[in-house]
Amino acid sequence: MATQLTWLGHGTWSIATGGVHVLVDPFLDDSPTAPIKSGDVQADYILVSHGHFDHVADAAKIANRTGATVVSNFEICEWLAKQGVKKTEPMNLGGSIALPWGKVKLTLAHHSSVLPDGTPGGNPSGFLLSLPEGKVYLACDTGLFYDMKLIGEEGLALAVLPIGDRFTMGPDDALRAAKLLGAKRVVASHYGTWPPIAQDAAAWAARVEAEMKSKVDVLEPGGKIIL
Repeated sequence: MATQLTWLGHGTWSIATGGVHVLVDPFLDDSPTAPIKSGDVQADYILVSHGHFDHVADAAKIANRTGATVVSNFEICEWLAKQGVKKTEPMNLGGSIALPWGKVKLTLAHHSSVLPDGTPGGNPSGFLLSLPEGKVYLACDTGLFYDMKLIGEEGLALAVLPIGDRFTMGPDDALRAAKLLGAKRVVASHYGTWPPIAQDAAAWAARVEAEMKSKVDVLEPGGKIIL
């Protein structure tokens, strides 16, 4: 079956690919926009980009329930192991790992990373996934940076970009990011969860499509993209 990405609100994504379920930045139980809760989500692998509560909040409980393997930086993997998580794949920026369903590379992200109990969360990251249908870049929480052009040179089937502003890129910088990346398809993330990061994703999509050849998907939480 073709790879399918489901937006679960905020920065959380579920990716069904190669017969497995990959969960990205699980924030479900306390998210006002998540269409499902942590007890209902499927996960064989969990990718955690950084330590903030709205990206790591449900990682341990889901991993402990499902037996999923967590892929993240070394510090977050160590922190989750102390919460009972049995299987982790620790990494760091620029490193990559081949997994049964595809390759994961940790990319640069300009952000911060402190875990919910105040423990330092290591370097924040994005993810470059090499999947059967092409490469998917999840920028996760980041500001604009020019090295996105290098990521784009990988040849991207899809780029997932935050547009919420205040804590990440806003619509203007996300448009510039889309141009640097040059992905065939683009989708917005990390917006609309709370009033401070409310954005008009349809208006942003229209701007991107007016200035680029990329197709932009506009989703509601629970919406899906098929690569």
